[in-house]
Amino acid sequence: MTDAVDAITIALQVTSALDALGVVHTIGGSIASSMAGEPRSTIDVDIVVDLKAEHVPGLVAALQQDFYLDETALQRAVADLSSANLIHHETSIKIDLFIAGGSPLDRQQLARRLRVDVGGRTLHVHPPEDILLQKLRWYRKGGEVSDRQWRDVVGIVRVQGTRLDRTYLYSQAPVLGVADLLDRALSVVDS
Repeated sequence: MTDAVDAITIALQVTSALDALGVVHTIGGSIASSMAGEPRSTIDVDIVVDLKAEHVPGLVAALQQDFYLDETALQRAVADLSSANLIHHETSIKIDLFIAGGSPLDRQQLARRLRVDVGGRTLHVHPPEDILLQKLRWYRKGGEVSDRQWRDVVGIVRVQGTRLDRTYLYSQAPVLGVADLLDRALSVVDS
């Protein structure tokens, strides 16, 4: 399995191309949850992007040598506010680009993103509260059966503890339909 360092290296390559195009972005998924909670390895990278149709040709040109990417799929994702993916040729690491606007949480994640130094380079990642909400949302969408998603949730709650902005969490969880799951997750540190 590819380790998280490789995924971060690939994420930096993609985010550098996004930065060069002026595309605001933030990394979520297991990379963000590992930074906010308990580290684990990953073979994919989730990035919320404020990608517009005019950015797509430049992104394709910047990444096509090292990644499999489909310009038509990227344009469709932009139009539909959905997602598209890139596959790194050498490592097979998958990058999922989630076009901002597809979830009620997207704009907030972009506005609240945190700068993290990674070996002298910068990654923008979801803050702990937003990755916690995202993980709860994915857990719910997956039928509440994913041990991995729930472990990520519990890891974030345990590591962050009282530093979590509960006012923000309680205001956003009902919008995403995960208020009950948030209560369950926070009970880990409250008990």
